[in-house]
Amino acid sequence: MTLRSDANHWGAIAKTFHWVVALAILGNGVFGLCMDLASNPMQKINWLALHKSIGLTVLALVLLRLAWRMGDARPREVPAPRWQQLAARVTHALLYVLALALPLSGWWFNSVTGKPLQWFKLFNLPGLAAKDDNLRHFAHAVHEYLFWFLVLVLVGHVGAALKHHVFDGDDVLRRMLPFGKPRNDKGDH
Repeated sequence: MTLRSDANHWGAIAKTFHWVVALAILGNGVFGLCMDLASNPMQKINWLALHKSIGLTVLALVLLRLAWRMGDARPREVPAPRWQQLAARVTHALLYVLALALPLSGWWFNSVTGKPLQWFKLFNLPGLAAKDDNLRHFAHAVHEYLFWFLVLVLVGHVGAALKHHVFDGDDVLRRMLPFGKPRNDKGDH
């Protein structure tokens, strides 16, 4: 497998970004939902700090992924009806926007609470807004609803990939699997 994508394959770097970002977002989302299960206030504070650090890491990874995507090739689209190709483009655009908006909304929420934002206790980041107790609940709601909207879009994305794999028998899913090799591959490129 090559590092860069070509007309038939996603490259190793594109695949790595795809899966690392997806797992980090989902894992951090579940972790965020479970923070209320902390056994004591100090544990909850530590979990919240970890959740924020992972979120900032996701933001950095998504920005790196976008930068890589801009200079990397893209495999040819698998033949499909025009509406499916349009739906795929809209879904991918939504996934990128939400993958950026979710950590940014968390950063904004943290900012309006007036709390410091640290990345793994190594350095502080500036606030995106001034402390504003009137916005606190709204900012939290925005962050949470963005997560649920992202989950909804992901369900559609995964469902479409599985539909292509199971019902259409094409290589849409295989091309993005970490060790996937297209069925009609004529050799490693």
